[in-house]
Amino acid sequence: MEEVYAFLKACDTYYLATMDGEQPRVRPFGTIDLFNGQLTIQTGRKKDVAQQMLAHPQVEICAFDGKRWLRLAAKAVEVPEVAAQEHMLDAYPNLRAMYAPGDGNTMIFALEDVTATFSSFTEPSRTVKF
Repeated sequence: MEEVYAFLKACDTYYLATMDGEQPRVRPFGTIDLFNGQLTIQTGRKKDVAQQMLAHPQVEICAFDGKRWLRLAAKAVEVPEVAAQEHMLDAYPNLRAMYAPGDGNTMIFALEDVTATFSSFTEPSRTVKF
């Protein structure tokens, strides 16, 4: 899990895919955190992406660091604790202009049942699960 976290953190931007009914939706994301032994992401409850993850929790993430890429499949599960929101916003203080712990809008999702595959054009792919 820590290797996946470090890779996503180093990339700054990754791409999160969700389902909107029958239509997949992909958008850039930038929040990634480790909280209480879980890999977590953050969004706003009012955003379509939050509603999509609540309705269809299976998500995929893809990131590229210029040499290797990561494809991650997981189940996104809401973490309702305000402490998780505080932890994320401490890691990304620039988000405090839009979000605040306990504001009813800030949402944290843990990525569970993760299958993450590291790939490149020069090395064999390697998969980790957690």
